[in-house]
Amino acid sequence: MHVTRHNWTREEILAIYNKPMMELLFEAATVHREHHDPNVVQVSTLLSIKTGGCPEDCGYCPQAARYHTNLEGNELMSVSQVKAMALRAKSNGSSRVCMGAAWRNVKDGTEFDEVLEMVRTINKLDMEVCCTLGMITENQAKRLAEAGLYAYNHNLDTSEEYYKEVISTRGYEDRLKTIENVRKTNVTVCSGGIIGMGENAEDRAGMLVSLSTLNPQPESVPINALVAVEGTPLEDQKPVEIWEMVRMVATTRIVMPETQVRLSAGRADMSQEGQTLCFFAGANSIFAGDKLLTTPNPDINDDMKLFKKLGLEAQKPFIKIMQPTTVEAADSQYDALGEKPRWSRPGYTIERNEAARVKAE
Repeated sequence: MHVTRHNWTREEILAIYNKPMMELLFEAATVHREHHDPNVVQVSTLLSIKTGGCPEDCGYCPQAARYHTNLEGNELMSVSQVKAMALRAKSNGSSRVCMGAAWRNVKDGTEFDEVLEMVRTINKLDMEVCCTLGMITENQAKRLAEAGLYAYNHNLDTSEEYYKEVISTRGYEDRLKTIENVRKTNVTVCSGGIIGMGENAEDRAGMLVSLSTLNPQPESVPINALVAVEGTPLEDQKPVEIWEMVRMVATTRIVMPETQVRLSAGRADMSQEGQTLCFFAGANSIFAGDKLLTTPNPDINDDMKLFKKLGLEAQKPFIKIMQPTTVEAADSQYDALGEKPRWSRPGYTIERNEAARVKAE
């Protein structure tokens, strides 16, 4: 039995990543079967509840206000809109709804109160609820947990070293601090990254070091392939080859045996055979629906047809951890503190990000 370790080194992970493909696939599939049912895949639906206008400069993101990407933004959705979309997702086989808002960090106030109500509403539908809202404080994490949040997503994106080539408006340590704040509650952690941003294999291993040495490790790790969007600093990056994705999934599975490895952005460009290899290598979670926040995703009917071909079943909700209890707003133990945390703003600049900003102006 492969046991969960929290002391992986970059060299060890790189050695796994670079194994001959057949050896890598066999080892990853073996680990996967020791810890998971290989015929069960968790299906999540991602909703962009507030799109565009983000003040960050993430080089991959069309939602950054400083880049011109022809993205149609929207204000925060209503609770009723989100409920209707969640019910549709549930009818299509999703067990989890992940709500994303293009914020740098959560600010106490009316909009956050609305999000808390969305969490309560979806949890009462007997679905797992995940949020990705940017940086959050300990008190905000506790308020989300009290509302019935199942998971909080905050991706590390890449290695700490390569991060400085992608984002300059917030520090790597802020991402780790947000995960630390979530860990002070009963909410599970979802954190992964993106490959294909110009990083090398050492950086990919470095990201897995950062994730695997967390204790506990994230319950969910999304592996995204960059979707290069025109107008962003990374618009000219070449698409990731399927073999790179398979290697990344397999390595993640070996290094984090109990984690659910999610096949995320970039799946729309993968063949059914490519996706099947990823499932064999240990991916046991996908995002369903026609969009991942702002980028294309395979149609849910196509996913269900592939599941049928492969004999896969959609995972039921609350299999790993029992359903949280929802506390109504009137009974909350936590007040909004009106916090103004000093999240970092690193002093460096990234040339290609600046060039994209100037071009947009």
